[in-house]
Amino acid sequence: MEIWATSWYSFCPYTPDTDLTYRRQVQHAKRTQNLTHLPPYQTEIVRAVTREVRDLDKDVAELLEPFQGSFDPSADQDIACTLLVNHLSMRRNKRCLLAYHRTRTDKLEELVWNGSDVVDLSGQQVRDPASASGAGGSDASKSSLSPQEEEYVRQYSDLLAAYKGQWTDIDLTGSLEPPRDLFIDVRVLKDAGEIQTEYGAITLTKNSQFYVRQGDVERLIAQGYLHKLG
Repeated sequence: MEIWATSWYSFCPYTPDTDLTYRRQVQHAKRTQNLTHLPPYQTEIVRAVTREVRDLDKDVAELLEPFQGSFDPSADQDIACTLLVNHLSMRRNKRCLLAYHRTRTDKLEELVWNGSDVVDLSGQQVRDPASASGAGGSDASKSSLSPQEEEYVRQYSDLLAAYKGQWTDIDLTGSLEPPRDLFIDVRVLKDAGEIQTEYGAITLTKNSQFYVRQGDVERLIAQGYLHKLG
């Protein structure tokens, strides 16, 4: 998805610091497209851009208030120009917000389709100090997702599960490429308990290794419980 919000930069009537805020949001969206994980939600930047939109809307209302609905742009060109710039700035900010959240939503859906435990991965990500730098809001220490994103992931996962349930013989989220090896060596990265395979039950405890059929553990590999060796 293209991030087109920067095209509105020349219309901004605010300070360079304000310009930097929305530019930072666009940069975060662009960076997210090239990552395999979802970086921490930029709460403070989103709040700053939203606050600017409210301030601009308030300025527009104050400029138009004396005219009581009878504003003539041709008669008051200075005010008309100010209104136009404010309007374009609000549109620019809206496009920034939409682009940022759409990029993150696309990444969340991709992770869900890949079978990843998104909420668990987001918690691991913010526990890495290098990855958590720059996160806004006090909730960043717990999850890289906003509360709204966590709820979206839960509901989207439920929808996907219901959709897949119509075709129990087909794994719609499985890889489209056939496995090169029927059996593989795996190392357990996190305790996963007992699982049933075609050849019986095995208990997955951390740091243990197994030689298993790839089809039995593909989902666990995608979820980060197992690591494929070799």
